[in-house]
Amino acid sequence: MNTSILHPEIQEFIIQNTGADITKLALQKNPFPEVDWILILNQIEARTKAKEKLPTWFDSKNIIYPSKISVEQTSSEKTAAYKASLIAGESLIDLTGGFGVDDYYFLKKFKSLIHCEINEELSEIVSHNFKQLQVENCLFHAGDSIHLLEETNQKFDWIYIDPSRRNDSKGKVFMLKDCLPNVPELLDFYFEKSDSILIKTAPLLDISAGLSELKNVKNIHIIALENEVKELLFEIHKGYFGEITLKTANILKEKTETFEFVLGKETISFSYGLPQQYLYEPNAAIMKSGGFDEVSAIFNINKLHKHSHLYTSENLIDFPGRKFEVQKVIPYNKTEMKNELANTQANITTRNFPETVENIRKKWKIKNGGNLYCFFTTDVKDNKIVLICTKII
Repeated sequence: MNTSILHPEIQEFIIQNTGADITKLALQKNPFPEVDWILILNQIEARTKAKEKLPTWFDSKNIIYPSKISVEQTSSEKTAAYKASLIAGESLIDLTGGFGVDDYYFLKKFKSLIHCEINEELSEIVSHNFKQLQVENCLFHAGDSIHLLEETNQKFDWIYIDPSRRNDSKGKVFMLKDCLPNVPELLDFYFEKSDSILIKTAPLLDISAGLSELKNVKNIHIIALENEVKELLFEIHKGYFGEITLKTANILKEKTETFEFVLGKETISFSYGLPQQYLYEPNAAIMKSGGFDEVSAIFNINKLHKHSHLYTSENLIDFPGRKFEVQKVIPYNKTEMKNELANTQANITTRNFPETVENIRKKWKIKNGGNLYCFFTTDVKDNKIVLICTKII
Protein backbone atom coordinates (compact mmCIF):
# COMPACT_ATOMS: atom_id res chain seq x y z
CA MET A 1 0.00 0.00 0.00
CA ASN A 2 1.48 3.28 -1.11
CA THR A 3 0.79 5.87 1.59
CA SER A 4 2.48 8.70 -0.28
CA ILE A 5 -0.88 9.66 -1.77
CA LEU A 6 -2.02 10.65 1.74
CA HIS A 7 0.13 13.79 1.62
CA PRO A 8 -2.28 16.71 2.24
CA GLU A 9 -1.45 18.44 -1.06
CA ILE A 10 -2.00 15.25 -3.05
CA GLN A 11 -5.28 14.53 -1.23
CA GLU A 12 -6.48 18.06 -2.01
CA PHE A 13 -5.52 17.57 -5.66
CA ILE A 14 -7.47 14.27 -5.79
CA ILE A 15 -10.54 15.93 -4.24
CA GLN A 16 -10.38 18.95 -6.55
CA ASN A 17 -10.12 16.74 -9.66
CA THR A 18 -12.78 14.20 -8.73
CA GLY A 19 -15.09 13.94 -11.74
CA ALA A 20 -12.50 15.32 -14.17
CA ASP A 21 -11.85 13.73 -17.57
CA ILE A 22 -9.09 11.23 -16.76
CA THR A 23 -7.95 11.00 -20.39
CA LYS A 24 -7.29 14.75 -20.52
CA LEU A 25 -5.81 14.79 -17.03
CA ALA A 26 -3.37 12.03 -17.96
CA LEU A 27 -1.85 14.27 -20.65
CA GLN A 28 -0.92 16.91 -18.08
CA LYS A 29 2.40 17.08 -16.32
CA ASN A 30 2.46 15.34 -12.95
CA PRO A 31 2.50 18.12 -10.31
CA PHE A 32 3.88 15.60 -7.80
CA PRO A 33 6.85 13.93 -9.57
CA GLU A 34 7.84 12.08 -6.40
CA VAL A 35 4.60 10.02 -6.65
CA ASP A 36 3.55 7.79 -9.53
CA TRP A 37 1.15 9.80 -11.74
CA ILE A 38 -0.85 6.65 -12.63
CA LEU A 39 -1.44 6.00 -8.93
CA ILE A 40 -2.84 9.51 -8.44
CA LEU A 41 -5.03 9.20 -11.53
CA ASN A 42 -6.36 5.85 -10.31
CA GLN A 43 -7.34 7.46 -7.01
CA ILE A 44 -9.21 10.22 -8.81
CA GLU A 45 -11.02 7.76 -11.07
CA ALA A 46 -11.95 5.41 -8.21
CA ARG A 47 -13.11 8.28 -5.99
CA THR A 48 -15.31 9.51 -8.83
CA LYS A 49 -16.90 6.06 -9.03
CA ALA A 50 -17.45 6.09 -5.25
CA LYS A 51 -19.41 9.35 -5.17
CA GLU A 52 -22.84 7.80 -5.69
CA LYS A 53 -22.05 4.21 -4.77
CA LEU A 54 -20.04 4.74 -1.56
CA PRO A 55 -20.95 8.13 -0.08
CA THR A 56 -19.54 7.27 3.38
CA TRP A 57 -16.10 6.64 1.88
CA PHE A 58 -16.41 9.58 -0.50
CA ASP A 59 -17.21 11.99 2.35
CA SER A 60 -14.37 10.77 4.59
CA LYS A 61 -10.82 12.08 4.68
CA ASN A 62 -7.65 10.14 3.81
CA ILE A 63 -9.42 7.23 2.15
CA ILE A 64 -7.27 5.06 -0.08
CA TYR A 65 -9.02 3.43 -3.01
CA PRO A 66 -8.05 0.24 -4.79
CA SER A 67 -8.36 -0.02 -8.58
CA LYS A 68 -11.39 1.42 -10.35
CA ILE A 69 -12.47 -2.16 -11.18
CA SER A 70 -12.46 -3.12 -7.49
CA VAL A 71 -14.72 -0.15 -6.72
CA GLU A 72 -17.02 -1.11 -9.59
CA GLN A 73 -17.26 -4.71 -8.38
CA THR A 74 -17.85 -3.98 -4.70
CA SER A 75 -21.31 -3.81 -3.14
CA SER A 76 -22.96 -0.43 -3.01
CA GLU A 77 -23.71 0.95 0.44
CA LYS A 78 -27.43 0.53 -0.16
CA THR A 79 -27.20 -3.17 -0.98
CA ALA A 80 -24.70 -3.73 1.84
CA ALA A 81 -27.06 -2.10 4.35
CA TYR A 82 -29.91 -4.30 3.14
CA LYS A 83 -27.77 -7.44 3.51
CA ALA A 84 -26.85 -6.44 7.05
CA SER A 85 -30.55 -6.18 7.91
CA LEU A 86 -30.98 -9.89 7.17
CA ILE A 87 -28.58 -11.40 9.72
CA ALA A 88 -27.13 -10.66 13.16
CA GLY A 89 -25.10 -12.29 15.92
CA GLU A 90 -21.93 -12.19 17.97
CA SER A 91 -19.34 -13.09 15.33
CA LEU A 92 -19.00 -13.20 11.54
CA ILE A 93 -16.12 -14.14 9.28
CA ASP A 94 -16.03 -12.76 5.75
CA LEU A 95 -13.98 -15.19 3.66
CA THR A 96 -13.71 -12.85 0.65
CA GLY A 97 -13.57 -9.39 2.23
CA GLY A 98 -12.70 -7.26 -0.80
CA PHE A 99 -13.05 -3.49 -0.24
CA GLY A 100 -14.95 -4.12 2.99
CA VAL A 101 -18.24 -2.35 2.23
CA ASP A 102 -20.36 -5.32 3.30
CA ASP A 103 -18.31 -5.71 6.48
CA TYR A 104 -18.71 -2.05 7.39
CA TYR A 105 -22.45 -2.66 7.59
CA PHE A 106 -22.25 -6.16 9.09
CA LEU A 107 -20.34 -4.63 12.00
CA LYS A 108 -23.45 -2.68 12.89
CA LYS A 109 -25.14 -6.05 13.59
CA PHE A 110 -22.22 -8.14 14.93
CA LYS A 111 -19.92 -7.60 17.89
CA SER A 112 -16.83 -8.90 16.09
CA LEU A 113 -15.81 -9.65 12.52
CA ILE A 114 -12.83 -11.09 10.66
CA HIS A 115 -12.14 -9.65 7.21
CA CYS A 116 -10.19 -12.16 5.08
CA GLU A 117 -8.65 -10.97 1.83
CA ILE A 118 -6.15 -12.94 -0.24
CA ASN A 119 -4.79 -9.72 -1.80
CA GLU A 120 -2.41 -8.39 0.86
CA GLU A 121 -2.39 -4.80 -0.45
CA LEU A 122 -6.19 -4.66 -0.54
CA SER A 123 -6.31 -6.02 3.03
CA GLU A 124 -3.97 -3.21 4.12
CA ILE A 125 -6.11 -0.62 2.33
CA VAL A 126 -9.29 -1.79 4.06
CA SER A 127 -7.56 -1.83 7.44
CA HIS A 128 -6.36 1.74 6.87
CA ASN A 129 -9.78 2.92 5.69
CA PHE A 130 -11.61 1.37 8.64
CA LYS A 131 -9.39 3.41 10.95
CA GLN A 132 -10.41 6.56 9.06
CA LEU A 133 -14.06 5.49 9.32
CA GLN A 134 -13.59 4.78 13.07
CA VAL A 135 -14.65 1.16 12.67
CA GLU A 136 -13.77 -1.09 15.59
CA ASN A 137 -14.00 -4.81 16.42
CA CYS A 138 -12.66 -5.90 13.02
CA LEU A 139 -9.63 -8.17 12.60
CA PHE A 140 -7.83 -8.47 9.28
CA HIS A 141 -6.36 -11.62 7.76
CA ALA A 142 -4.27 -11.15 4.62
CA GLY A 143 -4.15 -14.54 2.91
CA ASP A 144 -6.23 -17.55 2.01
CA SER A 145 -9.25 -17.82 4.33
CA ILE A 146 -9.05 -21.62 4.17
CA HIS A 147 -5.78 -21.58 6.11
CA LEU A 148 -7.28 -19.40 8.83
CA LEU A 149 -10.34 -21.65 9.18
CA GLU A 150 -8.13 -24.74 9.34
CA GLU A 151 -6.05 -23.24 12.15
CA THR A 152 -8.79 -21.74 14.30
CA ASN A 153 -10.95 -23.52 16.87
CA GLN A 154 -13.46 -20.66 16.89
CA LYS A 155 -17.00 -21.28 15.72
CA PHE A 156 -18.71 -18.30 14.11
CA ASP A 157 -22.36 -17.30 14.14
CA TRP A 158 -22.16 -16.59 10.42
CA ILE A 159 -19.83 -17.15 7.48
CA TYR A 160 -20.17 -14.72 4.58
CA ILE A 161 -18.77 -15.56 1.14
CA ASP A 162 -18.72 -13.63 -2.12
CA PRO A 163 -17.01 -16.09 -4.50
CA SER A 164 -15.49 -14.69 -7.67
CA ARG A 165 -15.55 -16.33 -11.07
CA ARG A 166 -12.29 -17.89 -12.16
CA ASN A 167 -10.53 -16.14 -15.03
CA ASP A 168 -10.84 -19.27 -17.17
CA SER A 169 -14.61 -19.46 -16.63
CA LYS A 170 -16.08 -18.57 -20.01
CA GLY A 171 -19.55 -17.56 -21.16
CA LYS A 172 -22.47 -15.97 -19.36
CA VAL A 173 -23.69 -19.23 -17.81
CA PHE A 174 -21.62 -20.27 -14.83
CA MET A 175 -21.83 -22.50 -11.79
CA LEU A 176 -20.67 -21.92 -8.22
CA LYS A 177 -18.07 -24.64 -8.74
CA ASP A 178 -16.54 -22.33 -11.38
CA CYS A 179 -15.80 -19.74 -8.67
CA LEU A 180 -13.15 -19.17 -6.02
CA PRO A 181 -13.58 -20.36 -3.38
CA ASN A 182 -15.38 -23.47 -4.63
CA VAL A 183 -18.28 -23.28 -2.18
CA PRO A 184 -20.06 -26.55 -3.12
CA GLU A 185 -16.82 -28.47 -2.61
CA LEU A 186 -16.02 -26.73 0.70
CA LEU A 187 -19.52 -26.57 2.17
CA ASP A 188 -19.13 -29.44 4.65
CA PHE A 189 -15.88 -27.94 5.87
CA TYR A 190 -17.56 -24.55 6.32
CA PHE A 191 -20.32 -26.18 8.35
CA GLU A 192 -17.67 -27.30 10.84
CA LYS A 193 -17.00 -23.61 11.53
CA SER A 194 -20.53 -22.19 11.42
CA ASP A 195 -24.14 -23.36 11.28
CA SER A 196 -25.20 -20.39 9.15
CA ILE A 197 -23.73 -19.28 5.84
CA LEU A 198 -24.65 -16.40 3.54
CA ILE A 199 -23.40 -16.68 -0.04
CA LYS A 200 -23.50 -13.73 -2.40
CA THR A 201 -23.45 -14.39 -6.13
CA ALA A 202 -23.66 -12.32 -9.28
CA PRO A 203 -27.16 -11.80 -10.73
CA LEU A 204 -26.17 -13.87 -13.77
CA LEU A 205 -26.33 -17.06 -11.71
CA ASP A 206 -29.39 -19.14 -12.51
CA ILE A 207 -31.31 -19.81 -9.29
CA SER A 208 -32.03 -23.44 -10.15
CA ALA A 209 -28.34 -23.95 -10.97
CA GLY A 210 -27.38 -22.56 -7.57
CA LEU A 211 -29.86 -24.85 -5.83
CA SER A 212 -28.50 -27.86 -7.74
CA GLU A 213 -25.06 -27.24 -6.20
CA LEU A 214 -26.03 -26.24 -2.65
CA LYS A 215 -27.84 -27.95 0.20
CA ASN A 216 -29.70 -26.75 3.30
CA VAL A 217 -30.92 -23.59 1.57
CA LYS A 218 -33.57 -21.79 3.64
CA ASN A 219 -33.92 -18.43 1.89
CA ILE A 220 -32.88 -16.96 -1.44
CA HIS A 221 -32.73 -13.18 -1.62
CA ILE A 222 -32.78 -11.25 -4.89
CA ILE A 223 -31.58 -7.67 -4.40
CA ALA A 224 -32.18 -4.99 -7.02
CA LEU A 225 -31.15 -1.34 -6.85
CA GLU A 226 -33.30 1.12 -8.80
CA ASN A 227 -34.82 -1.80 -10.72
CA GLU A 228 -31.49 -3.41 -11.69
CA VAL A 229 -30.72 -6.78 -10.11
CA LYS A 230 -27.35 -6.51 -8.37
CA GLU A 231 -26.92 -9.74 -6.45
CA LEU A 232 -28.38 -13.02 -5.27
CA LEU A 233 -27.98 -14.28 -1.71
CA PHE A 234 -28.26 -17.93 -0.72
CA GLU A 235 -28.92 -18.27 3.01
CA ILE A 236 -28.10 -21.78 4.20
CA HIS A 237 -28.34 -23.39 7.62
CA LYS A 238 -26.73 -26.64 8.72
CA GLY A 239 -29.27 -29.45 8.87
CA TYR A 240 -32.11 -27.43 7.34
CA PHE A 241 -34.40 -29.37 4.98
CA GLY A 242 -37.63 -27.34 4.92
CA GLU A 243 -39.31 -25.07 2.40
CA ILE A 244 -37.23 -22.55 0.50
CA THR A 245 -38.53 -18.98 0.59
CA LEU A 246 -37.62 -16.67 -2.24
CA LYS A 247 -37.46 -13.03 -1.10
CA THR A 248 -37.11 -10.10 -3.48
CA ALA A 249 -36.16 -6.52 -2.71
CA ASN A 250 -36.02 -3.58 -5.08
CA ILE A 251 -34.26 -0.70 -3.30
CA LEU A 252 -35.54 2.68 -4.48
CA LYS A 253 -34.75 6.21 -3.36
CA GLU A 254 -37.89 6.61 -1.24
CA LYS A 255 -38.73 3.00 -0.34
CA THR A 256 -37.86 -0.67 -0.78
CA GLU A 257 -40.32 -2.88 -2.66
CA THR A 258 -40.46 -6.39 -1.23
CA PHE A 259 -42.19 -9.57 -2.36
CA GLU A 260 -41.76 -13.18 -1.28
CA PHE A 261 -43.15 -16.64 -1.87
CA VAL A 262 -42.34 -20.28 -1.15
CA LEU A 263 -40.40 -21.81 -4.04
CA GLY A 264 -42.09 -24.76 -5.72
CA LYS A 265 -45.33 -24.50 -3.75
CA GLU A 266 -48.32 -25.11 -5.98
CA THR A 267 -50.23 -21.90 -6.70
CA ILE A 268 -53.87 -22.62 -7.50
CA SER A 269 -55.46 -19.19 -7.15
CA PHE A 270 -53.79 -17.31 -10.00
CA SER A 271 -55.98 -16.19 -12.89
CA TYR A 272 -55.90 -14.86 -16.46
CA GLY A 273 -57.88 -11.98 -17.91
CA LEU A 274 -58.15 -9.42 -20.68
CA PRO A 275 -56.75 -5.91 -20.05
CA GLN A 276 -58.67 -3.84 -17.52
CA GLN A 277 -58.27 -0.26 -16.26
CA TYR A 278 -54.78 -0.71 -14.79
CA LEU A 279 -51.64 -2.48 -15.97
CA TYR A 280 -48.70 -3.66 -13.83
CA GLU A 281 -45.14 -4.59 -14.73
CA PRO A 282 -43.18 -6.37 -11.93
CA ASN A 283 -39.82 -4.96 -10.88
CA ALA A 284 -36.57 -6.59 -11.98
CA ALA A 285 -36.12 -8.58 -8.76
CA ILE A 286 -39.53 -10.24 -9.19
CA MET A 287 -38.80 -10.91 -12.85
CA LYS A 288 -35.58 -12.67 -11.82
CA SER A 289 -37.50 -14.74 -9.24
CA GLY A 290 -39.81 -16.32 -11.81
CA GLY A 291 -42.74 -16.08 -9.38
CA PHE A 292 -45.23 -15.02 -12.02
CA ASP A 293 -48.18 -17.15 -10.87
CA GLU A 294 -47.51 -16.05 -7.29
CA VAL A 295 -47.81 -12.37 -8.27
CA SER A 296 -51.29 -13.02 -9.64
CA ALA A 297 -52.35 -15.06 -6.60
CA ILE A 298 -50.92 -12.82 -3.85
CA PHE A 299 -52.15 -9.52 -5.33
CA ASN A 300 -55.38 -10.99 -6.69
CA ILE A 301 -54.81 -9.57 -10.17
CA ASN A 302 -55.09 -11.20 -13.59
CA LYS A 303 -52.23 -12.28 -15.81
CA LEU A 304 -52.55 -11.18 -19.43
CA HIS A 305 -50.93 -14.37 -20.72
CA LYS A 306 -48.80 -17.21 -19.39
CA HIS A 307 -45.66 -15.76 -20.98
CA SER A 308 -46.37 -12.00 -21.01
CA HIS A 309 -45.59 -11.32 -17.31
CA LEU A 310 -47.93 -8.35 -17.29
CA TYR A 311 -50.89 -8.00 -14.93
CA THR A 312 -54.16 -6.12 -14.88
CA SER A 313 -56.96 -5.07 -12.52
CA GLU A 314 -60.06 -2.88 -12.50
CA ASN A 315 -59.04 -1.08 -9.29
CA LEU A 316 -55.60 0.40 -8.63
CA ILE A 317 -53.45 -1.46 -6.09
CA ASP A 318 -50.08 -0.84 -4.45
CA PHE A 319 -47.72 -2.94 -6.56
CA PRO A 320 -43.96 -3.68 -6.49
CA GLY A 321 -43.15 -2.42 -9.95
CA ARG A 322 -44.36 0.03 -12.56
CA LYS A 323 -48.07 0.97 -12.66
CA PHE A 324 -50.00 2.32 -15.62
CA GLU A 325 -53.52 3.45 -16.49
CA VAL A 326 -54.72 1.88 -19.72
CA GLN A 327 -56.06 4.52 -22.12
CA LYS A 328 -56.78 2.23 -25.04
CA VAL A 329 -56.22 -1.34 -26.21
CA ILE A 330 -55.84 -1.93 -29.95
CA PRO A 331 -55.22 -5.04 -32.01
CA TYR A 332 -51.82 -5.05 -33.64
CA ASN A 333 -52.62 -4.52 -37.28
CA LYS A 334 -51.80 -2.04 -40.04
CA THR A 335 -55.01 -0.04 -39.80
CA GLU A 336 -54.99 0.47 -36.04
CA MET A 337 -51.29 1.26 -35.92
CA LYS A 338 -51.62 3.88 -38.66
CA ASN A 339 -54.56 5.50 -36.89
CA GLU A 340 -53.16 5.46 -33.35
CA LEU A 341 -49.36 5.34 -33.22
CA ALA A 342 -47.67 5.86 -36.60
CA ASN A 343 -45.46 8.98 -36.70
CA THR A 344 -45.97 9.69 -32.99
CA GLN A 345 -43.78 9.60 -29.86
CA ALA A 346 -43.99 6.88 -27.21
CA ASN A 347 -42.04 4.69 -24.81
CA ILE A 348 -42.21 1.11 -26.08
CA THR A 349 -41.95 -2.18 -24.19
CA THR A 350 -42.40 -5.64 -25.71
CA ARG A 351 -43.49 -8.67 -23.68
CA ASN A 352 -44.15 -12.00 -25.38
CA PHE A 353 -44.22 -10.31 -28.78
CA PRO A 354 -42.62 -11.43 -32.08
CA GLU A 355 -41.07 -8.06 -33.03
CA THR A 356 -38.28 -6.08 -31.37
CA VAL A 357 -38.65 -2.52 -30.08
CA GLU A 358 -36.20 -1.36 -32.75
CA ASN A 359 -38.22 -2.94 -35.56
CA ILE A 360 -41.48 -1.50 -34.24
CA ARG A 361 -40.02 2.02 -34.08
CA LYS A 362 -38.60 1.77 -37.58
CA LYS A 363 -41.71 0.17 -39.09
CA TRP A 364 -44.17 2.71 -37.67
CA LYS A 365 -41.86 5.73 -37.35
CA ILE A 366 -42.39 6.06 -33.60
CA LYS A 367 -39.97 8.37 -31.80
CA ASN A 368 -38.73 7.54 -28.29
CA GLY A 369 -39.97 9.42 -25.21
CA GLY A 370 -43.06 11.38 -24.35
CA ASN A 371 -45.89 10.62 -21.94
CA LEU A 372 -47.33 7.57 -23.69
CA TYR A 373 -46.22 4.07 -22.69
CA CYS A 374 -47.07 1.35 -25.19
CA PHE A 375 -46.88 -2.34 -24.37
CA PHE A 376 -46.76 -4.64 -27.36
CA THR A 377 -47.80 -8.04 -26.06
CA THR A 378 -50.04 -11.11 -26.40
CA ASP A 379 -53.31 -11.51 -24.53
CA VAL A 380 -54.90 -14.60 -23.01
CA LYS A 381 -56.64 -15.36 -26.32
CA ASP A 382 -53.24 -15.33 -28.12
CA ASN A 383 -54.05 -12.09 -29.91
CA LYS A 384 -51.26 -9.61 -30.58
CA ILE A 385 -52.29 -6.34 -28.93
CA VAL A 386 -50.96 -2.90 -28.01
CA LEU A 387 -51.82 -1.32 -24.67
CA ILE A 388 -51.59 2.46 -24.85
CA CYS A 389 -51.02 3.72 -21.30
CA THR A 390 -50.01 6.62 -19.10
CA LYS A 391 -47.64 6.03 -16.22
CA ILE A 392 -48.82 6.33 -12.62
CA ILE A 393 -46.14 7.96 -10.47
